Amino acid sequence: MMDRGGFERRNVNCLRGRRHDLGRRMARIVPMAATSSNSHIRPAALHSPLSSIAAAARVAPSCLSSAPRPIHLEHLFGITTSRLIRKANCIKASVSGNTTQASTVDKESAFEWVKTDNRRMLHVVYRVGDLERTIKFYTECLGMKLLRKRDIPEEKYTNAFLGYGPEDSHFVVELTYNYGVDKYDIGTGFGHFGVAVEDVAKTVDLIKAKGGKVTREPGPVKGGRSVIAFIEDPDGYKFELLERGPTPEPLCQVMLRVGDLDRSINFYEKAFGMELLRKRDNPEYKYTIAMMGYGPEDTNTVLELTYNYGVTEYDKGNAFAQIAIGTDDVYKTAAAIKLHGGTITREPGPLPVINTKITACLDPDGWKTVFVDNVDFVKELEY
Repeated sequence: MMDRGGFERRNVNCLRGRRHDLGRRMARIVPMAATSSNSHIRPAALHSPLSSIAAAARVAPSCLSSAPRPIHLEHLFGITTSRLIRKANCIKASVSGNTTQASTVDKESAFEWVKTDNRRMLHVVYRVGDLERTIKFYTECLGMKLLRKRDIPEEKYTNAFLGYGPEDSHFVVELTYNYGVDKYDIGTGFGHFGVAVEDVAKTVDLIKAKGGKVTREPGPVKGGRSVIAFIEDPDGYKFELLERGPTPEPLCQVMLRVGDLDRSINFYEKAFGMELLRKRDNPEYKYTIAMMGYGPEDTNTVLELTYNYGVTEYDKGNAFAQIAIGTDDVYKTAAAIKLHGGTITREPGPLPVINTKITACLDPDGWKTVFVDNVDFVKELEY
């Protein structure tokens, strides 16, 4: 995904050796045996130096090049101990009040930092059953470019990164193929990816000519004027085609379903520093959507959260893995996430060998996100 190690450039043989060593250490999704069910495949972290979350799942803490340091909120967010004590003394009348006030101060300071952090959605990771087939569909039908590809035979998986521009400036997809696994369960929680095109009808005609599956013919969105269409890729992932003028970020949406929209909006605003760009309720069709992101929809990739009336839980399957987001400080990021109710699944710190700093978490609905240090991410891309 997105984290980059802090390697120093050495000779070619040395670099190859380190990459080989890294490939053997990186976490992977264990392919199922021929007799096992896909339902037993557990979503795992990314596989690759460029997916920085890669090694997290498999490498024991003792193998880390340096153990994650403890997080002290007052140091991270500039809150002095004396300030906290003064705050507490001001409300001594209530014991419970002391705890509440201190917590409020921490959350406010964390939120102020999160709003100023340099964040960008980097890539989305998911699993496919036939890598070459998917690459062909994305490049020929959706106009994406194959940015890079990496095979790790020792770990029995292959990654491919595709998108509409370089990884250091565009949101891309990271496809994972696990040897011998040709099918995954997408579940009911994942919704779709959004792709902006200048002519939806022409794009749909091309997809049909290539044998693609169209599930919703071009036409205005219900209750609006925007022209859209829906298609499915060879693995059943849905793509919404949105008719727009030229945009710097054609891969423009990731839609996920959530069980409590207001809870999710609050979490992504406070813990992730995203902005609520718009919210629309559709009582006729019994759903509400919220667009969250780090910039306007027409120029940035956004997260589309969908709440269906009365549905509080969804089956996430084992196909969709995670989204990666860049940050200037994974330690502060993890602290802010904890303060606002998120679950940290990988404590902040450097990955073994490559030293890229990352942290991973779950939102209130269990959707996984990995935050990667911005400087480390750029360094990894250099290799």
